Amino acid sequence: MTTATGSRGTSAVTTPSAAPSTSPSSSASPSSAQSPATPPGGRGRLDWRIRFGILALVWGFSFLFIKVGTDAFAPLYVSLGRMAFGTAVLVAVLVWKRERLPRSGRTWAHLMVAAFFLNALPFSLFAYAELTISSTLAGICNATSPLWGMVLAVVAASDDRPTRQRVAGLGLGFVGVLIVLGAWEGFSGQDPAGTVMALVASLSYAVGWQYVRRTISGTGDSHLAMSGAQLLLGTAQLAVVTPLFAPAPDSFPVLPVLAVVALGALGTGVAFLLQYAMVAEVGPTTAMMVTYFIPVIATAAGVAILGEHLSWNTPVGALVVLAGAALTQSRPRGRSAA
Repeated sequence: MTTATGSRGTSAVTTPSAAPSTSPSSSASPSSAQSPATPPGGRGRLDWRIRFGILALVWGFSFLFIKVGTDAFAPLYVSLGRMAFGTAVLVAVLVWKRERLPRSGRTWAHLMVAAFFLNALPFSLFAYAELTISSTLAGICNATSPLWGMVLAVVAASDDRPTRQRVAGLGLGFVGVLIVLGAWEGFSGQDPAGTVMALVASLSYAVGWQYVRRTISGTGDSHLAMSGAQLLLGTAQLAVVTPLFAPAPDSFPVLPVLAVVALGALGTGVAFLLQYAMVAEVGPTTAMMVTYFIPVIATAAGVAILGEHLSWNTPVGALVVLAGAALTQSRPRGRSAA
């Protein structure tokens, strides 16, 4: 949580994740526009593995937090709260480090577009989707970001031309989606509108990363400054739209409030900081592997904590989706995957 990432609090300068999002997955998920230097005296091997596991847990649980939040609040208010708390974390770190936000008007204009496609739109779509679909299905839909990234690479005729292996991964991934949805049964038991919204949210990450890759790489601003600016803009977008299209909360139950706070502060703010540090230490290729753990954790959390029903085709289809996504990230030998 693409993010997501899904679920992800992704930013224009991090390595793809997932989204609950940020989700590291492809050029669809943060394919780092700038590559941070490895800090001297980097942390030990055990340390980054622990942080890797924490990041996977936070993004995997983001879908559960969304589900709990929408039990009490309108989806747009869940997304606005998520953005606001995530932004607060990054701004606090910016102040602590005494870093400045970008100064270029052109950079801010591009970040406005990035904030819409990488934060405001997918966060809101996932929140609306979870009104009618399970957090488990939402987490699996989030894992399709690399597949959408491949589709855009073909359509846009980008310089990242697909190989046969990657095209095969694309086909395999979408077969996995059909298995998850139970296509042979006419998609019975799944809400079509909610499922489409979750898939479009994942597509939005892919569109956003294609845009970022082409417009704001190499600006000279730090990852932290760019990401802080992006989240500020995304928060502003939702602050304008939400009161116009969603009823204001009339009560604030403790559990949904805590879920929204965790979704923003942990799933968007802290998760970005963890991912940024990992990219700097072990590189984007290793860091982006967290994407493949997110649907597994989202599924486990949804079944164990929320009591969501799990048919055999859901985990089987999810494994097929992840296998396809992994193939789409393969590169010819001798070529960097960063």
